[in-house]
Amino acid sequence: MRIDQVALIPAYVAAGTAVLALLVDLLWPGRRGPVMGATAVGMAGVLAAAVAVGVSGEHRSAFCFGPDQCSLVLDPAAAIVAGVFAGLALGALGLSVPLLRTGEVPVGEYCFLLACSLAGAVVLGGARDLITLIVALETLTLPLYLLVGLRRGAREGGTAAVTFFVVSVVSTAVALLGAALVFTATGGVHFSDIAAGTGHLAGRSVDVGAAGAATGALLKAGVVLLLVGLGFKVAAVPAHAWAPATYDGAPLPIAAYLSTASKLGGVVALLLVGVSAARPVLSTSGLTLAVLAVLSMTVGNLVALRQRRMVRLLAWSSVAQAGYLLAPLGALVAADQVTPLLVAATIGYAFFYVVLEFAAFGALVAVRGAGDGGTIADYRGLARRSPWLTAVLVLALAGLAGLPPGLAGLFAKVAVVRSLLGGDAAWLAIVVAVNAVIGLAYYVRVGATFFAAPAGPGNAVGVDDALGDGGRGGALSGDGRSEVAGRGGGRSGVVEGGGGRGDVVEGDGVVGVAQRVPWAVAVAVGVAAVVAVLVGLGPEVVMRAAGAFG
Repeated sequence: MRIDQVALIPAYVAAGTAVLALLVDLLWPGRRGPVMGATAVGMAGVLAAAVAVGVSGEHRSAFCFGPDQCSLVLDPAAAIVAGVFAGLALGALGLSVPLLRTGEVPVGEYCFLLACSLAGAVVLGGARDLITLIVALETLTLPLYLLVGLRRGAREGGTAAVTFFVVSVVSTAVALLGAALVFTATGGVHFSDIAAGTGHLAGRSVDVGAAGAATGALLKAGVVLLLVGLGFKVAAVPAHAWAPATYDGAPLPIAAYLSTASKLGGVVALLLVGVSAARPVLSTSGLTLAVLAVLSMTVGNLVALRQRRMVRLLAWSSVAQAGYLLAPLGALVAADQVTPLLVAATIGYAFFYVVLEFAAFGALVAVRGAGDGGTIADYRGLARRSPWLTAVLVLALAGLAGLPPGLAGLFAKVAVVRSLLGGDAAWLAIVVAVNAVIGLAYYVRVGATFFAAPAGPGNAVGVDDALGDGGRGGALSGDGRSEVAGRGGGRSGVVEGGGGRGDVVEGDGVVGVAQRVPWAVAVAVGVAAVVAVLVGLGPEVVMRAAGAFG
């Protein structure tokens, strides 16, 4: 067995970051600054290692048993995946500042779990066999169960974590059953063996093409089960029910990471299995992905129309977005071979989605602080109080809807439709277009809410009111939470956050002006917004990078 240690450097750095977070927390117990700083440096190291490999263009491999039988490969495509995951983890850490300031979450355990999830994500991009793929996916996902329910005293978080865990266990069992059937049919776990339709089973050479109908049917059943089980990671129907409850019950920074990193991991896994490994049964994998895409788009958009809570709307929107992500791969049902255009459209759309979704959740964290996402009505009049955050939210939601000024999302949907038309799947392109129109209804409704007048007899309580202006008084506790009692106007509100930053909420629940956004949150949101604008102006850069996955 041959092992190139250089290929393992990003994984080594990610795992070392997790250990470093625990050691720093042991040396400085409960100190947020040192622990978060050490974790941020480690995540930046993962990003730097991935960029170095991507720029060099070298192809390195590890755990190789033959020329085409390597379990881990670090090439430019894997480096891009690792870099994006590192950026998402670093951004999620920045968004976590208001949450960690409350003291409701232990900072050492929090940073350790986030770094462990990053370690699994880094390995995922270079996985080249079923065992490494599934282990990497579970390493990415398992820490998230704990992060969702890690907040002390949050009953919703515990319920969301249990829901996430139960559905994940069932989906993983289905995927493992599919992997077992694939191995039984081909006698191999490496993608190269499965793609060639040959392997070694019970001491004899097996050729799937000549093994008869029984072996072929077994392989097809295994691929279908494997794809359906992996569909859980992208919240594709029917493995989607966990997403709304989990996103809404989790802390907002974890919801941001979960809705982006988990979905990107699922897309990479589906590409590796449905396109790279399942070449002998390409029509079967294409049909499976097409069905998942149509169901996800339709169910996600229709249910999102009825949502009243902001995070649940984004969750159901992400279900619909999973359908758009899988649509180009669904065109494989009509294609005789894998075309680079289909793969590039999927990867390109995944990157556009990740940037826009993270920007949307980041803006929610900036508005709500350590609280939950609230209801859509809570954001009435936000444009008057926080115009810059409103601009970020409008940019993100418009991009997810495929409308200007969200040029990144507009180009992503055009790329998907173009790939479907080029792949002789016009019917699927029509389904995408119809669902995109349906999605406009709730995206536009939410965007209009930002510019509507605040509900109720009066406007939202201002920061000056919260600090005692006009005969009102407020008591500020150590964690930055202020109860505001109205004397003359009868209004009351809460300022949440840490270090003086917070949202002011009047009695009817309308979000007020945030006094100060933590600099880490501002940087994370600003970077996401700038990246969203840049990729919208230069989408060819993203598509050129996506071509490395062909």
